[in-house]
Amino acid sequence: LDNCEHLLDGVVVLLERLLAGSPRLAVLATSRARLLVPFEWVFAVPGLSVEADDGGPGDAVELFLGRAAAGGTPLTADVKKRIAAVCRGLDGMALAIELAAARYASLGLDGLEAGLADRLRLLIGGPRIDDRHRSLRSTLDWSYALLSEPDQAVLRRVSVFAAPFTAGAAATVLAGWAPAPAGAIPTILAGLADQSLLVAMVEPSGTRYRALETIRQYGMDRLDDADESGEAHWRHLRWCLDASADLQVASGEIVGSWRAAFDRVADELRGALAWSAGNADYRPEAYRLAIGLAELSFTRGMPSESQRRYQQAAGLAPDDLSSADALRSAAGAAESRHFGNEALQLRRAAADAALRAGDRAGAAGDLARNAELINRAPGLMATRPAAGEVAALIAEGWALAGDDLAAQARLLIAEAFTGAESDPATVELVERALTLARRIDDPLIESAALDQLTSVQLARGEVGAAAASALRRTELLAPMQVTAASAIEFFDAFGMAADCAVAAGDLRAARRYAERLRDLPFHREEGHLATARLLVATALAGDWDETITLAERFREGWERAGRPRAGNLSRGPYAAATVHGLRGDDNERAVWLDIAEALRTPGPLLAQHHFDEFFDALLLLHRGLPQQAVQVLDTPPEELNEWYNGMWRTWYAALWVEAAVLSGHDDALARIGHVRPMTAENPIASAIVDRAAAMASRAGRGGGRDGLTVAAAAFADAGCRYQWARTLVLIGGEHRERGESVLATMGATPMAGPPE
Repeated sequence: LDNCEHLLDGVVVLLERLLAGSPRLAVLATSRARLLVPFEWVFAVPGLSVEADDGGPGDAVELFLGRAAAGGTPLTADVKKRIAAVCRGLDGMALAIELAAARYASLGLDGLEAGLADRLRLLIGGPRIDDRHRSLRSTLDWSYALLSEPDQAVLRRVSVFAAPFTAGAAATVLAGWAPAPAGAIPTILAGLADQSLLVAMVEPSGTRYRALETIRQYGMDRLDDADESGEAHWRHLRWCLDASADLQVASGEIVGSWRAAFDRVADELRGALAWSAGNADYRPEAYRLAIGLAELSFTRGMPSESQRRYQQAAGLAPDDLSSADALRSAAGAAESRHFGNEALQLRRAAADAALRAGDRAGAAGDLARNAELINRAPGLMATRPAAGEVAALIAEGWALAGDDLAAQARLLIAEAFTGAESDPATVELVERALTLARRIDDPLIESAALDQLTSVQLARGEVGAAAASALRRTELLAPMQVTAASAIEFFDAFGMAADCAVAAGDLRAARRYAERLRDLPFHREEGHLATARLLVATALAGDWDETITLAERFREGWERAGRPRAGNLSRGPYAAATVHGLRGDDNERAVWLDIAEALRTPGPLLAQHHFDEFFDALLLLHRGLPQQAVQVLDTPPEELNEWYNGMWRTWYAALWVEAAVLSGHDDALARIGHVRPMTAENPIASAIVDRAAAMASRAGRGGGRDGLTVAAAAFADAGCRYQWARTLVLIGGEHRERGESVLATMGATPMAGPPE
């Protein structure tokens, strides 16, 4: 029995009589609606499969290919992925796929892909004996006509939901709207699901309903026909505003359940925003929803969308002051993505909006932030701003600041970042900014000032003081909420804390801070930003399996983000390249060196940072090529006197000595004494120097053994697994086998043994 849905009551009576009179009779009935009788055994017929179990084309794709070929336009294999996407968009519906294939000859794939948004008008075939099979609309008209008036109303009105929805959500949106009776919405939804017009999805959080996209588009058309579209969208908008507000209250505790709750309604918020933003009568609601969605998406770990929503909110804002605030948050979201040039443009726009609103001090702060960012974070800039831009911004800012202490503090910080770390005036500017920041109790401004103080301390070689300043920043930020506006301080504070811990040879602390950086909410979906510092910490510690896993997450995130240039991330890929080299995979090492180079931004070259030379020398020494390591490390370590290379001075100096000792360099002994003061605050670097001194003092086999043993213990205490194992090999004797075993478990190639 076919198409039982239009005569359900009669079919049920017929079946009961047939089965009662013929106990061995079996009946196959097709129907859009269940018969709802005790002897019924239901088989839901899903859409055709798009992909087969073996990964090949599914039935839907094969149907499309077959019907297109029958129509005289056979398709080649290279378009199967696009055909699969079309079939998926048509929900695997056989009639829709047949009609699409029939129109392929005239529309092509481009036309079909573009037409999916209006499939009811697109997919119309030729005359048929049964007119309801001529088009998708005819088929759906047939089913729609079988519904009661309340059922029809609910089906068309729930089409405003862009994603699966609960009965409670539908009841809220449709409350008090005739002809659907009050309290009847859940029952009607269940009935529509029984008639295959909705799909019921039973989940741990409850039952939700989904309309196939084809049916949803049909419902939208029916809304227009009934002149109900505006009312339905307005009701949906109010529900979305309430849902957004509820999520913002709950987002203070970011757990998996909150993220899942956001994901369930995100498409609803986006759809409601698109509708209201295009309707002048609902501009205030559109602004509120844009701000809410911007905040929620940032908390969810989607800074790119957050930036777009803040920019959208700025265009919908009721006044220039509100627009300026939205643009500042958009700039912060851009900074969190490491898109510095976009941040500069957005904050400039914020300053202009603030000036239009009469907020001169706010504009001064925006200009100061731009001047600060240019020198503070050049690694975020794909394009270096024009020479003189910083000075012009600072001058313009001072002209607007007046007696506003926050603006003054920001301008002092911007000036401090223009000065050399070795200039006493730089520290004076920082101290003045810190005084103002503490006076007005602004931890974000204080954190920014401490960042430049940390840079000065690194440039001076004051590793311990730099680590203390970085730690202070994390303490200041601890009670604060992470927002787009504060994002740069959070990621920079944890990043600098990790860098300073590396400089101090505290790899455990480096890991802790790198993990806190990884776990920032706006890094949740940005793998390259989340893992860059952790790559360095794990590579140095010898946790190489983790390094390789993190590297793949870095690459995936970076490529998904469009392979942006972000020079401040390049240390991570270089560390990954070195691990691949230590494991003997030079091909993969080359891949990661290319990634590090592709990240390069205007500013100091990699060679001026010197971390690349450190990692290259580490690999050369492992391979028993100390003379080449000497050539790579050709810059005296005391010349690493900028903040960006000062953090590597201790490590660089240690290998500068070891390479000289192992190659028999003339000044090897002099180098040992020369670097001891500069490596004193890094126990790992100090142990490398001690190891080099022990090897230099060998008097035949066994000479310097005690010194090597002490160095090995120091590496073990510091959690530096690779250097510990390397030292065991260098000791020789019974220790060598143990060291080689450890290196083998790390995946390292055999290293050169101790010199005779």
